[in-house]
Amino acid sequence: MSPRRSYDQYCSAARALDVVGDRWTLLIVRELLAGPRRYTDLHADLPGVSTDVLASRLKDMERDGLTTRRRLPPPGAAYVYELTGRGRELLPVLQALGVWGAPELGERRPTDAVRAHWFALPLLRALEGQGLVEVRLEEGEFHLYVGAEDGPVYGEGPAPGEPDARLVLDAGAWEAVSRGELSVADAVRAGRIEVTGDGTLAKTLREG
Repeated sequence: MSPRRSYDQYCSAARALDVVGDRWTLLIVRELLAGPRRYTDLHADLPGVSTDVLASRLKDMERDGLTTRRRLPPPGAAYVYELTGRGRELLPVLQALGVWGAPELGERRPTDAVRAHWFALPLLRALEGQGLVEVRLEEGEFHLYVGAEDGPVYGEGPAPGEPDARLVLDAGAWEAVSRGELSVADAVRAGRIEVTGDGTLAKTLREG
């Protein structure tokens, strides 16, 4: 485990960066907001990170109280990493960074990796209310827990139960929403997001 480096500044922002300022740390948090993940799953959804760096970051995050590691019962019998309450408190930090960074996205580059669930956080910012939302993109499916106060924020694949709303949108629409060029409400009105479902969230989106 690498020794913690510090800016040695009596400033809360500097202290925060002592803990989460290393490269990959906040992106690991982004992945763990989906709930417990195995090391291999994390590595697959963090293209570009080396195995050594990922292992080191996870150890550092466990030391700093952001994550815990536990062994799944049989037949899984694998170790998973998950966020602590302290780690989950980074959700609004990631959302604020996403807002700030939206103008930097520009057009998707040929070298850019993409995962469907990376759209979860910008979409979560745009949805109000409470409920389960299933989202289908060209890159895949994921689901959101809108208004959830604890537990996973999103998950990969279809919703585990009947969702309150289902959203279907193409790459152009979700990229425009991510860049802040198009609101979800405007995209729904323009027919660029298809909304189905009988829940309150679906009705609000269709009426908005």
